[in-house]
Amino acid sequence: MEVQIAITKIKKYATSSSGDTAEVIERPNGGMSVVLADGQSSGQGAKWVSSLVVRKVIQFLADGVRDGAAARAASDALFTERKGKVSATLNIFSADLQSGTLVITRNNPAPVILARGPNIKSLESQSDRVGLRRDTRPMITEIPLEAGLTVVAFTDGLIHAGAYGDSMDVCTSLQAKLDTENPSADDIADSLISHAIKLDRGRPRDDISVVVLRVTSTPDKLIRKMSVRLPYNSLGK
Repeated sequence: MEVQIAITKIKKYATSSSGDTAEVIERPNGGMSVVLADGQSSGQGAKWVSSLVVRKVIQFLADGVRDGAAARAASDALFTERKGKVSATLNIFSADLQSGTLVITRNNPAPVILARGPNIKSLESQSDRVGLRRDTRPMITEIPLEAGLTVVAFTDGLIHAGAYGDSMDVCTSLQAKLDTENPSADDIADSLISHAIKLDRGRPRDDISVVVLRVTSTPDKLIRKMSVRLPYNSLGK
């Protein structure tokens, strides 16, 4: 099998920077984790908040701390720094090769979408943002890593896309993509964000970030790969 991770982002139209932050890290006992945070508001202030949260989570994961404890520690750090006046959403996907499971950690009112073969469901139980109070607990779901498994996390810019009559239905869009011939994680992430941008008529009304983790039945290979694409203009934004 092969675990694929894709991250696709775009900033809010006419803002200097995205308030979303995403990072990928190797787990010390085998596997990979991807962390996504969306800071309150937008622009540089939101970016500072999301960067703080992701940096704290990555630090704890690198030390072998469990995902739920890392999320709670990051929430406490933001609460201490901003006295409970600023919050962020947080999602962590961890492909844990030691246990052979996918751990989904969620501090985000927006759901996580989970697909197993043709079956798609939304993990949408109540979940609080981080940073508002001490000891904020995440919602945690652990499932076996198996071929055909796809999970999608996103910031609220995705589900709020479409101010001109149409709205974004993430489950329907994901189902349509999965019905095509074996899409990669990159294919799925690109499809979802492209649809959202189209609904916003090319001018995203909020920062949009999409994280996709997909397990395929690709024959085992020894080579691990990661690629990053960063748009750049003369202003370096």
